[in-house]
Amino acid sequence: MNFLLTGANGFLGRTILDFFFKNGYKTSTLSRNKGSSYVKDIRYPFEFNGGEIFNAVVHIAGKAHVVPKTESEKHEFYQVNFEGTKNLCFALEKLNQLPKSFVYISTVAVYGIDEGDGITENRPLNGVSPYADSKIKAEHWLGGWASERKVNLTILRLPLIAGPNPPGNLGAMINGIRSGKYISISEANARKSVVWAADIAGIIPTLVEKEGTYNLTDGHHPTFGELEEAIASALKKRKPFKIPYWGAKVLALTGDVLGDRFPIDSMKLKKIISTLTFDDSKAKKELGWNPVSVLNKVAEIV
Repeated sequence: MNFLLTGANGFLGRTILDFFFKNGYKTSTLSRNKGSSYVKDIRYPFEFNGGEIFNAVVHIAGKAHVVPKTESEKHEFYQVNFEGTKNLCFALEKLNQLPKSFVYISTVAVYGIDEGDGITENRPLNGVSPYADSKIKAEHWLGGWASERKVNLTILRLPLIAGPNPPGNLGAMINGIRSGKYISISEANARKSVVWAADIAGIIPTLVEKEGTYNLTDGHHPTFGELEEAIASALKKRKPFKIPYWGAKVLALTGDVLGDRFPIDSMKLKKIISTLTFDDSKAKKELGWNPVSVLNKVAEIV
């Protein structure tokens, strides 16, 4: 099995690459970083160097974790996530043989919702942010491309990804608790779907013979309070200070006025207090998905 892995220098990409190497899978990497097998910028058309043959492609490379402030920054999401995906596929078409399988790493943001419980893959894709919309466009385009060329396409829609030294919101929570500057809001009982990065890596080799779209989660969907307490315990810190909802609302309204200079606004507050979980029963039934609970891995995260 010869894999091509894009985005191997990212948080999830490094985890998958490490898994491939440890399990003896031949792996070529593609990114803008020196040291990759192919140093390419997928925003622009490119070609591979020679007569490579890849049995499967795992496409992670993309733009995320940034709130665009300008039209140029919004355009960047489409240039990387949508046009970049097309450029990768066009480059694959120029090889002597197309891969048998294409695994696309997508996001639950495509559903475009901030609140809900047990969201399935059948939910309409209503994401409107540049990140979500660019991923939706890539998913749709890949569906047609793979069908026409008889390439097995698997789309993985992922929630918050956990692993050692995570980026994004989970990393910010850990840093806040470590520094003593994190504040817990009200009962902190809103549940959120998360998934362990190494579990994602472990399922990928089984996808080569599969097709379909799957949500992946840890199956537990911890509350904010459970995560906060587990992280504080692992760091040997006291539990975060709690403020009532009305206090958080006052802070959020202040953030609405001050903008990015303030750590919270009304939109962020709504997300914090709202449950948002996704149903991964399809993956369990069709892929044998058997995830670990992220709460049991917190000591490895911090």
